[in-house]
Amino acid sequence: MKALQDKTVLITGGTGSFGKNFARHILAHSKLKKLIIFSRDELKQSQMEVELNDPRVRFFIGDVRDLPRLERAFVGVDIVIHAAALKQVPALEYNPFEAVKTNILGSQNVIEAAIDQQVQKVVLVSTDKAAMPVNLYGSTKLCAEKLFIAGNSYSADGETRFSAVRYGNVVGSRGSIIEKLILNKGAPIVHITDERMTRFWIDLEQAFNIVLFALEHMEGGEIFIPKAPAMKLTDLFNILAPKAKRNIIGIRPGEKVHEVLLTKEEARHAVDLGDYFVVLPENATLGKQKKGLEKHRKLGKPLKPDFHFTSDTTAKRLSRKALLQIVGEMEKTLIRQ
Repeated sequence: MKALQDKTVLITGGTGSFGKNFARHILAHSKLKKLIIFSRDELKQSQMEVELNDPRVRFFIGDVRDLPRLERAFVGVDIVIHAAALKQVPALEYNPFEAVKTNILGSQNVIEAAIDQQVQKVVLVSTDKAAMPVNLYGSTKLCAEKLFIAGNSYSADGETRFSAVRYGNVVGSRGSIIEKLILNKGAPIVHITDERMTRFWIDLEQAFNIVLFALEHMEGGEIFIPKAPAMKLTDLFNILAPKAKRNIIGIRPGEKVHEVLLTKEEARHAVDLGDYFVVLPENATLGKQKKGLEKHRKLGKPLKPDFHFTSDTTAKRLSRKALLQIVGEMEKTLIRQ
């Protein structure tokens, strides 16, 4: 938490699953100076204000599509976590213009406002669907990643640094399949799109840790990727809903059978840092940035030719014990809420 010491932190999309829980986490475990929650939903903000009850927290109603509002919100901010996004894959297949406005143009606005207001560090929260995207959501998040990497070139002398974190499904996130199984425990039937399907899974604390790791070690332009475990959805249903009848409904618009966190092409300019992969930018233009990125090359190990990190092959399997432990913690959270 050293990166947050005496800092003013702003979270876009701060009332979403990640933002809300990350806010709780850093308020409890860091000595930050101020936390600003930036989001569109005034009801969730008012509820969150009561729940947190912390004098360090401020709330800004606003939309990342609104650059002047971001400019005002970023005044005096040291660190921005950009978590605001439209994320529902099927919905965005049918509402593509909205996805572009929020996920791409909104990310551009965050970059421009951060540079203009001299924010020190900005981290984009991305997704495994940005790697080799087949749907609009993944494509917009890939664009957002590219914008963030290039944003370092627009920052004078690297005063504002931009990086991204990329991970898979978060077990404790709102609307996840695991949340639905917990809330509908004992349901007689479950719907499965494809029995071959695999997904990466991490818990909320692992999501927090990758963001905090990025803030601590970023030089600008990196994509930080956790070595997340994976599991077949059928195995997940066997553990959490063993008695439920299965209804195979077919893959929904924009879905993959398996997910990718690190592609073969990215692996050529990535290093292994133990718990994480770090994709280094191919076009680091600033001298200060280039010098800083050498740190990753010295500390990390190069990856083997044609290495890739996918949910069906190279990822470790999420064990039954680990899944049940994560679900147990999630159930406690749902009870508190």
